[in-house]
This record gives sequence, C-alpha cells and structure tokens, in this order.
Amino acid sequence: MKGALRSIALAGLTALLLAGCASTYRLDNTVQTFSGLPSLPASPTYRFERLPSQLAVPGQETQLEALADPALYKAGLRRDDASPRYSVQLSARITQVLSPWADPWMSPYGLGPGWRHGWGPGWGAPYPPEPPWYVREVGVIVRDVASNKVVYETRAHNDGPWLDHATALAAMFDAALQGFPNPPPGPRRVDIVVGGKQVAVAPAAPAPAAQPTTAAPAAQPAPATR
Repeated sequence: MKGALRSIALAGLTALLLAGCASTYRLDNTVQTFSGLPSLPASPTYRFERLPSQLAVPGQETQLEALADPALYKAGLRRDDASPRYSVQLSARITQVLSPWADPWMSPYGLGPGWRHGWGPGWGAPYPPEPPWYVREVGVIVRDVASNKVVYETRAHNDGPWLDHATALAAMFDAALQGFPNPPPGPRRVDIVVGGKQVAVAPAAPAPAAQPTTAAPAAQPAPATR
C-alpha cells in the first residue's frame, strides 16, 4: 500500500511539472536580510559590480543581471552606470540533489534491495522516474559607492522540482528584495507565484495499433441483356 501511494504521489508531481504554461507554481523561498538603509534616498541609482569569477565565464554576468533587473526596478532602484550612488553585487547557485521522494531501497533491477513490483528479475512495473530536485540560492549585496560600505545584504533560498532555472532565479531575486529597504528582521518565508513554459515535456502518447482492413469486393459486370 505504501508503495502504491508513493507511486501515485510521484505521478501527480510529474504531471504538475509537465503541465507547462497552462499552470502556475508557488515558489516558496526562505529569505534573510540585513539592512543599513533607513529609507530610500532621493536618487537611488546603481551600477552592477561584477566578480572576477563571473567575468571568467563570458555572458554569465549579463544573464544574471538581466534576471535581477526587474526585481531591482520594482524595489525602487534605477540603473545608472554613469553616476551611480550604489553598486549591486549578485550571486546565484544551483545544485541538483537527491529528490526527497527518492527511495534508496528501490532500483530498477531484480530482487533484494532493488526489488520492485513483481516476483523476479524482469517482472513487474517500475515506479515512475524521480523528478529532478534542485537547491537554489541567490544573493544581493548593495554598497554605497562613496564609502564602499555594504548597506544592504539579502539572500533567498529555495529547493524544489521547478525546471526552468531562469524563471526560478528571477522569482527568487524578487523574493530577496521584498520589503526593500526595510524588510522584516530575521528569516522569513516569501512565496512568489510563477508560471510559464517549462523544460520538461510530456511524452507523446503511443499511436494506436493499425487495424487490419478488408479489401472491398470487386465490382461485378452487369448481366448482358437481349
């Protein structure tokens, strides 16, 4: 019974991942922020500060900045590379881990620790494949350009099966900057509802087996008349 319930739960989760743009997903994030900004100044301009490790991978820093830009704008900051008041340093990390749904005693082959449905090697149906599971973290550090002092630091953490990393990271930057510049103290949960096309696609249904056809009888010539 336990195996059957687990199989049903996995099938439901896989269906959710494959739903695509017709569905939405609630991305729950754990956020913690440290702020030294009592209020937003009159000219909250900024430029991005890029780490050497980001510059070592061409395009990485611009991709990350593009994902964070909407959240920074929503928070009230305005990008101005010529005369910035602040510098913004971004970070992101994605790690694939073992799914919490995974059963370490199950494997697709034979009896023993890997035994599944059935009574011997090659018999029975395996469980649905485990969906990929990811641990993600984004960080934002804001410095005062004149003093080089960190005035705002925030991080968002999430783990789950969401496959579209770009959509997930953009939502996490949004969560990390919720309440800027005076968010609630201590760790807190911030949920962001996202949706859109995902990487996973549902497998095509097998074509129905062709049915044999019976040839139509040949037309008979009309009887001759006298």
